[in-house]
Amino acid sequence: MIDRRKLLGAATLGAAGVAATACNQSTTDGAPGAPAVVRRRTRLTMTTTWPKDLPGLGMAATRVGERIEALSDGQMQVDVYAAGELVPAFEAFDTVASGNADMYHGAEYYWQSKSKAFNFFTAVPMGMTAAEIMGWIDFGGGQALWEELSGQYGIIAFQGANTGHQMGGWFKQEVNSLDDFRGLKMRIPGLGGDVIRALGGAAEALPGNEIYQALQTGRIDATEWVGPWNDYFLGFHREAKFYYGPGFHEPGSSLAVGINREKWDSLTPTEQAIIRSACNEVNHLSVGEFSYQNGVYLEKLVNEESVQLRQFAEDVMARVQEISADIRSDAGSGGDLERRIYESFEDALQKMRGWARSSDGPYLAAREL
Repeated sequence: MIDRRKLLGAATLGAAGVAATACNQSTTDGAPGAPAVVRRRTRLTMTTTWPKDLPGLGMAATRVGERIEALSDGQMQVDVYAAGELVPAFEAFDTVASGNADMYHGAEYYWQSKSKAFNFFTAVPMGMTAAEIMGWIDFGGGQALWEELSGQYGIIAFQGANTGHQMGGWFKQEVNSLDDFRGLKMRIPGLGGDVIRALGGAAEALPGNEIYQALQTGRIDATEWVGPWNDYFLGFHREAKFYYGPGFHEPGSSLAVGINREKWDSLTPTEQAIIRSACNEVNHLSVGEFSYQNGVYLEKLVNEESVQLRQFAEDVMARVQEISADIRSDAGSGGDLERRIYESFEDALQKMRGWARSSDGPYLAAREL
């Protein structure tokens, strides 16, 4: 564990390195010189919910820090810590809210114990694809509602990556019908866990660095994580050979950069713009990266690791659709703000699903003919 006093001391010294020194220096001709200005330097601490050096998720967090430094010409620096290096994964939110770290990179549904509405800013069952959630947050009023929700806890958050469509998960045994979900023990966070419970299974949220051992020891019978790229590196295929899709629980998972609100307010408008730009760039870049790498690693899993690729049965998906509508509604019933988030989300989903039904759906079906 890191010495917090040394860490915060270094961050304070970095921020305090702001100086604008007017020196009555002489030029070579003896005339007074222009004031010498030392630009402000800012050092930020980011804790993440991801295992160290994990491709995709961990890479996105690192990339946010790198882009902030590059866009600021080195005047802003971000020290990035993986889950467990500074605090455990699920303590990232509280650590940033308290000011013991400046930023986190994680999934907002990890904070659903505070408000179930946080789920809408990552993914909800049978909800939005990556393109749709970006549409809602950026253009449909989602960002303002997100800031209102996070602001209650002293945080402001932005999109900081998106995994695209996720897989349904790894299963030790086939799940061919609704009966096969009864008694199933599965690692699945967020509202997806509520779906599994409604199907008769048991669900729990585990951070990424604890999943493999839980699968290996029999603590869980199945797990979802992200998709072929990330899943390959965590080795789930060694313990569970049946790989199911589609990921009804996370059709397009938005990941977040959350920042302590007092720290955010202390930044200059230029520094704030740099952080926004870095998050936006990494968010959009990640969609293409996950799409490509998932294709590469799906082939490896099937052709080299003998993974059995499966699709959930139609009756399973039909039941999931029914359950999901009720679960999303329940997540929006916690209070006035939760209701407004839910209604905004559902309104945007309804608008965009009509376009998807006329464009992406028929095209993808026709491409497979």
